[in-house]
Amino acid sequence: MRPTQGHCFALRAWSVAAVSGAAKVLRRERPPQCSQAPASFATESKGMADAPYTTTPILPHFGIYVTGLSLENPLPPEIVERIKEDMRKHRVVVFRGQAPISGARQVEISRQLGQIESTFYKHPRSPHPDIFRVSNDESEGCTNVGRTGWHIDGTFQAKPFKYQTMHFHSLCDGGETWFVPLNEFFEMQDEETKQRWNKQWMITGRGQYAHPMVYKHPVRGDATLMFHCGKPFCSGWGVDDDAAEPRKRKVKNMIRSDVVQDELTRKLDDAVDKIGVKMKWQVGDFAINDNLGNCHYAPPGTQSTRSSSGLRILHRTTIAGEEVPTKDDGRSSFIVDF
Repeated sequence: MRPTQGHCFALRAWSVAAVSGAAKVLRRERPPQCSQAPASFATESKGMADAPYTTTPILPHFGIYVTGLSLENPLPPEIVERIKEDMRKHRVVVFRGQAPISGARQVEISRQLGQIESTFYKHPRSPHPDIFRVSNDESEGCTNVGRTGWHIDGTFQAKPFKYQTMHFHSLCDGGETWFVPLNEFFEMQDEETKQRWNKQWMITGRGQYAHPMVYKHPVRGDATLMFHCGKPFCSGWGVDDDAAEPRKRKVKNMIRSDVVQDELTRKLDDAVDKIGVKMKWQVGDFAINDNLGNCHYAPPGTQSTRSSSGLRILHRTTIAGEEVPTKDDGRSSFIVDF
């Protein structure tokens, strides 16, 4: 049944205790407390390696290019910690001038960043079971990836992915990736929009989970967003009631998926040229993306024909999320029981 304004449904919260029956048991984890305000990300963390590589801002508030470090060799723990710190600050880190690395090596790097979680189709040309091989030629890799709309990867899961790694082996003309940083996107909205979004919950496409649209980034501590603008990935949006105390609010009503998705699409299409980046990749680029701090989109050029625009080959891994999305008032994502 297509959800409509005013449609009611029942919800079952995730429990930290065992429950009977077939209901899945999940543990809600508190996001770590940040020791400094998000605005102070330019400060280097103590104990980091002294200038292990050179960084250049992509935008003043978002993203860096890295040079002077080869990813072909094992990364010492102190370099991995520096990379994680740069991810916390900048949200997209692009290592330039890299020689092509094997699927096995990309998986090794990914495991140093966290636990790999592979939920994708395994293309026959993929060099490793944990490598998602993407292309504009179906004989070479999976096609039309990321084309459904602006999105966060892994919203169908209890804990959406923390990072993605992306290694570009071959490029086609127009094969960009568009990124918008979500805290800046949220803060550029007027107060009415912020308040409205803060009351909405994304019901996943399979109708299994409800994620808060606005919640606290588990590493940075600032406000971020959870959504997918692709038609199959969202079945509707739950809306809080008007209880005076935020912790006592209940999600009772539901609006159609396209109402919010269309609004987000319009605003993100406008925002990408103001606060985001249309990333023009180079062959050999190895990027790490903060999947919870940015949304992204693959424009039509990523699927230009091989004969007219060249071959696109992207190897991607996904790093498992570590936290259940949790709002400032303590409420978290939950299992939906229709």
